[in-house]
Amino acid sequence: MLQALLQAAQPLLAPAFTVWGSAVTWLELVAVAVSLAMVLANLRVNPLGWPLAILSSLMYALLFAHYRLYGEAGLQFVFIAVALWGWWQWLRGRAADGQALDVQRLSRRGLALVAAGTLAAWPLLGGLLARATDSDVPYLDALPTAGSVAGQLLLARKYVENWAVWVVVNLISVGLFAYKALWLTALLYAAFAALAVLGWRAWQARLHASAGSRP
Repeated sequence: MLQALLQAAQPLLAPAFTVWGSAVTWLELVAVAVSLAMVLANLRVNPLGWPLAILSSLMYALLFAHYRLYGEAGLQFVFIAVALWGWWQWLRGRAADGQALDVQRLSRRGLALVAAGTLAAWPLLGGLLARATDSDVPYLDALPTAGSVAGQLLLARKYVENWAVWVVVNLISVGLFAYKALWLTALLYAAFAALAVLGWRAWQARLHASAGSRP
């Protein structure tokens, strides 16, 4: 099925231009634009970010599979499932106190669970990719994959710490995509890292403003 999808997407995988001697496909170009719009919507706590996330994930699933980044490709389908859940959470979700879901902090216990789960998933996923695929970077591929799942789940529940996770994940991804000569995507993820810092600050300010307005 994947090969059939890649075959159907061949016109989009044609080079649009080259960057530093490497071709940039039309698919990558459009995916970058959609992804930037998604992050800007998330930064503003705008639910429109979720349908944009679904669209960008579909495009990147094809792009990553084309470059044999199977962990990243498979991750996109996890992203789609989480995006559907996150979209519902942002529109209808409730916090523990029953109020409408808003930006919140993760407890120390929650932070420890997220870190432990990510570090445990990394070698397991890396080993799976090493055995089951022809990936030439299974463990480097697996690390941002595991971290991205954690970041997406935290984003869906509006935990401000999601941005810290994205800073780390995006910086690792820059190295991964540069190694694969996906230069436009590497630049995109560098921009994502910078935007994640801005998102972190913006959500913290929103959190402080919300706390200051309470009686």
